Amino acid sequence: MLDPSSSEEESDEGLEEESRDVLVAAGGSQRAPPAPAREGRRDAAGRAGGGAARPVSPSPSMLSEGRDEPERQLDEEQERRIRLQLYVFVVRCIAYPFNAKQPTDMARRQQKLNKQQLQLLKERFQAFLNGETQIVADEAFCNAVRSYYEVFLKSDRVARMVQSGGCSANDFREVFKKNIEKRVRSLPEIDGLSKETVLSSWIAKYDAISRGEEDLCKPPNRMALSAVSELILSKEQLYEMFQQILGIKKLEHQLLYNACQLDNADEQAAQIRRELDGRLQLAEKMAKERRFPKFISKEMESVYIEELRSSVNLLMANLESLPVSKGGPEFKLQKLKRSQNSAFLDIGDENEIQLSKSDVVLSFTLEIVIMEVQGLRSVAPNRVVYCTMEVEGGEKLQTDQAEASRPQWGTQGDFTTTHPRPVVKVKLFTESTGVLALEDKELGRVILYPTSNSSKSAELHQMIVPKNSQDSDLKIKLAVRMDKPPHMKHSGYLYALGQKVWKRWKKRYFVLVQVSQYTFAMCSYREKKSEPQELMQLEGYTVDYTDPHPGLQGGHMFFNAVKEGDTVIFASDDEQDRILWVQAMYRATGQSYKPIPAIQAQKLNPKGGSLHADAQLCPCSSEFTDADRFQKHGMDEFISANPCKLDHAFLFRILQRQTLDHRLNDSYSCLGWFSPGQVFVLDEYCARYGVRGCHRHLCYLTELMEHSENGAVIDPTLLHYSFAFCASHVHGNRPDGIGTVSVEEKERFEEIKERLSSLLENQISHFRYCFPFGRPEGALKATLSLLERVLMKDIATPIPAEEVKKVVRKCLEKAALINYTRLTEYAKIEGQCKTMNQATPARKLEEVLHLAELCIEVLQQNEEHHAEAFAWWPDLLAEHAEKFWALFTVDMDTALEAQPQDSWDSFPLFQLLNNFLRNDALLCNGKFHKHLQEIFVPLVVRYVDLMESSIAQSIHRGFEQETWQPVKNIANSLPNVALPKVPSLPLNLPQIPSFSTPSWMAPLYESTNGSATSEDLFWKLDALQMFVFDLHWPEQEFAHHLEQRLKLMASDMIEACVKRTRTAFELKLQKASKTTDLRIPASMCTMFNVLVDAKKQSTKLCALDGGQEQQYHSKIDDLIDNTVKEVISLLVSKFVSVLEGVLSKLSRYDEGTFFSSILSFTVNCSIPRAFSSQQKPGMDLADTYIMFVRQNQDILREKVNEEMYIEKLFDQWYSSSMKVICVWLADRLDLQLHIYQLKTLIKIVKKTYRDFRLQGVLEGTLNSKTYDTLHRRLTVEEATASVSESGGLQGITMKDSDEEEEG
Repeated sequence: MLDPSSSEEESDEGLEEESRDVLVAAGGSQRAPPAPAREGRRDAAGRAGGGAARPVSPSPSMLSEGRDEPERQLDEEQERRIRLQLYVFVVRCIAYPFNAKQPTDMARRQQKLNKQQLQLLKERFQAFLNGETQIVADEAFCNAVRSYYEVFLKSDRVARMVQSGGCSANDFREVFKKNIEKRVRSLPEIDGLSKETVLSSWIAKYDAISRGEEDLCKPPNRMALSAVSELILSKEQLYEMFQQILGIKKLEHQLLYNACQLDNADEQAAQIRRELDGRLQLAEKMAKERRFPKFISKEMESVYIEELRSSVNLLMANLESLPVSKGGPEFKLQKLKRSQNSAFLDIGDENEIQLSKSDVVLSFTLEIVIMEVQGLRSVAPNRVVYCTMEVEGGEKLQTDQAEASRPQWGTQGDFTTTHPRPVVKVKLFTESTGVLALEDKELGRVILYPTSNSSKSAELHQMIVPKNSQDSDLKIKLAVRMDKPPHMKHSGYLYALGQKVWKRWKKRYFVLVQVSQYTFAMCSYREKKSEPQELMQLEGYTVDYTDPHPGLQGGHMFFNAVKEGDTVIFASDDEQDRILWVQAMYRATGQSYKPIPAIQAQKLNPKGGSLHADAQLCPCSSEFTDADRFQKHGMDEFISANPCKLDHAFLFRILQRQTLDHRLNDSYSCLGWFSPGQVFVLDEYCARYGVRGCHRHLCYLTELMEHSENGAVIDPTLLHYSFAFCASHVHGNRPDGIGTVSVEEKERFEEIKERLSSLLENQISHFRYCFPFGRPEGALKATLSLLERVLMKDIATPIPAEEVKKVVRKCLEKAALINYTRLTEYAKIEGQCKTMNQATPARKLEEVLHLAELCIEVLQQNEEHHAEAFAWWPDLLAEHAEKFWALFTVDMDTALEAQPQDSWDSFPLFQLLNNFLRNDALLCNGKFHKHLQEIFVPLVVRYVDLMESSIAQSIHRGFEQETWQPVKNIANSLPNVALPKVPSLPLNLPQIPSFSTPSWMAPLYESTNGSATSEDLFWKLDALQMFVFDLHWPEQEFAHHLEQRLKLMASDMIEACVKRTRTAFELKLQKASKTTDLRIPASMCTMFNVLVDAKKQSTKLCALDGGQEQQYHSKIDDLIDNTVKEVISLLVSKFVSVLEGVLSKLSRYDEGTFFSSILSFTVNCSIPRAFSSQQKPGMDLADTYIMFVRQNQDILREKVNEEMYIEKLFDQWYSSSMKVICVWLADRLDLQLHIYQLKTLIKIVKKTYRDFRLQGVLEGTLNSKTYDTLHRRLTVEEATASVSESGGLQGITMKDSDEEEEG
């Protein structure tokens, strides 16, 4: 980039030479020569406008200090004189503009945010987050504010943007709005609450936070000038603004204001006419001497002269189109014919069309006020008198009636007339008393001849009375006020003698009439005539004071108007009148020469200040006092400087620079755009003083680029506009109608083009810092558009898209290095590089992980805030990201190489990067993404291998040492197996599951569950699969391979677990008792639960997504189902064996056996009859069995977790029990059951039926054919026993009865 400070010394030396050139030209001696070197320097005059003097260089001795002090004072004086001269031209532009208007369609600029306001904003948001405000907000809004505060408000890039002055409070608000729009869109829909309502509410809360509570109570302050600069300004506000811009004191402004007569529109219009005439003369002189600027082609020299003439003629036309005066609402300027108007623009045309007498007809307003009559004696006091008044040729008005004793009225009559010399008649009447009198009697009359210069106060006039009237001293007091029309510039009596008009020397009444801005006429009028008797157009005449002409009698003070072929001599009666006439005609002729009377040249105002008509010619008058004071302050050289002889290109450059410096330092975030008032003044200056448009925009571009290089935020659209104008001009497209191109303009344009190209490329390379968070809005996109325009060879030939793309690619490659370098500095990686070799591997990995988070944040911000600008080249933004990641690869690889073997702490880094890359369509499976996969493929494979081996070993060791105790609290009961651990990531990143308790086990914490080994197995398998799934491996083939392998591993591991459990169950069951003392141990229930859990987990751990879904799942599922069936069969067989033992005991009571009679006798005799009614002797066997069934049912129901398997078990147990009893009875079909056998079987059958029905066995299973057969047999045996046995069954029966007692 160009360093503007490199030419500091050259700038100071160049300034002195430039300042002297300009001020020599200001003295009127010669025009300042063009200085090509000026455009590349910042002169001291430009710096002085800010109020700061140029610093004095340190001196080695007092002697050098003594020499530097006069030079410094001289420089300051030169700068002051340049500023004063500029201010004279500026205030003239403001006082009487005739080309430009203040634009009303410019974009309104927002108030600038400064560092103090940014700090205050941070404090207010911090207070909100700390809960120190009264603003109520939900958690979602607080999270949004916290993110905004951490990411945006605390950003160094935002602080730099605020420091550069390119940031407004509205920018902060828009960034927040953009952030919350994304957040609100991601929120779930809420019934009755639209997202637009949420957005509006959040924005309102943001405004409340940013305003603060104390600001709401402050009264609004009065706006300063800078605060209203965006509005349309009055002349006074514009004067004040440019006093600040150019460093002009208030006293200096007041002196210049009075001396330049800025409040005198006629003087300002005359000044413009003189300036335009001087520019035309300068063009003619240039054409005559053939002293042209150097153009790119010789043919442009003649075109240049025509352009000068055309520009002046256009200004003349603009001036001509203005109204003559802005006073008098009833005045309407008489429009000339078009052919006449065109003649005025052709200066020096001998055949110009003359004015007609009707073109200079004036309109006057007269006010006649009759006060009173004095000396009325001829009329009785009680008689009625009145007055009439009339302007000859008009209507007659009458006063009210009054008594002759008090003839007073105060009546006003208003008249209009076109006569410059009207005749006013006022008559006094009394009412006639005679019967035959037709008219009232006239008592007297007075005839007046007022002019616009006549006294307007009330005066006594002698009245003419009829003959023989007694009122010889009759007087009337009245006032006649004749207003002067706006376009009547002067009037009065003069003697005149000319060659074409006024050919006889005599006194006439003259009026100087302004017909249009460029047309004035001297007209002589007679009484009661509206049209002039004779007239003379003043165009082309030169007025001057002359000596008295001895041969002319009448008049004392002479002056003349001279033109080729004509001379008109005028004379007035006194010097004061002559001065006023000469001043008025001097303004009208537009001549450059200013007439000064020879005798009083030292006394009069050299500008010909407007003297009042009633002023006396006295050295002590206010006019002379002001003139003396004015000259004393040394302002005369600036007022009288001829604008045509000054270098306005140089002066305008200073003015524009000072204005831009002032604009960038005001309270608005202008981005280089001028305010409407500043644009108006600069436009008017360029048009009035002939500053070429290309020069204006070249200077503007230079200043804007210099500010941009120094850190200011400049709108690229503004640069684009000025560059396009200059390019169009240099390539001959006439953007402002100027077809000539100077060599200097072309050279400067090429220099600026190269400099602008470097600036734009630098901004694009630093796009993250030049346009932080996409601010200013659309600026980056506009910068890219401008770059394309700058790269064009000319305005007609578009540059190939590939060339633009090549430049942008180069910039983005630089941007990747810049962004990564600054990011590493921010992350303090670079600062620790000397000690990185001594850092621990864990520390290195931690730093790289943090750096990866920052890299992702940078690229996400690029996508959010800058991707739209690069929408034309999305592949370039992807290349930029790949370059960015390539730089990160070096640090990442270094940190990963330092990790010990079989360390898995780097997996969070992979998941962090992979989750970002796989969701980016342009970066997914890109160069860096593939490199990342290549690094982590061996780690993943190695990790899975170790996990498989570890799980297999844990199964082998676990089942060897398994106690089969049910696990109630998994987290505290799992064995501590030395396995590779996967660490958890921070909460703000995607979570990789660690080996914590899986979520599917949460509902089982408080209930009996499987064994420690099985639960440990299922947990590890699930955690491993979830870990690999959460890796979201981007390469499909390897991801499918991993999934297949893990499903197969899970199938094998679960199969081993099921088989081990089946074997352990069978061994445990074999050792169990075969009597009614058998109670199912908890360990066997745990084994059953292991199979249940295996069934559940196989569905999740062994099923593949896709065509092979059932490949592993079906196999292991069948194995588990078969194992469960076998386990149920084994358990039922065990229960049936207990029942068979009971039945074998009953077999001893079979009829016909040896023990039958003995046992029957024993049973009947062993129990006393006294207890027969309370107890049921001999039922111990049945009761024991029933208790065995019930307790085992309860154990199974309580400790086995799968209801379906329990129901199957109970179904088989019930069916098998009934079948065994039925078979046992079938074997005794021919035998009658012993009463003990019958009672025992009835009780066992009935209680078994009821218990299994309560356990949920279905009616179809309960009332099977076996049970029906059994029921009929026992019913028959019961009936037989009730007949044969004397004691009966003691209440035991197959019938259902409510009276039956529970055993």
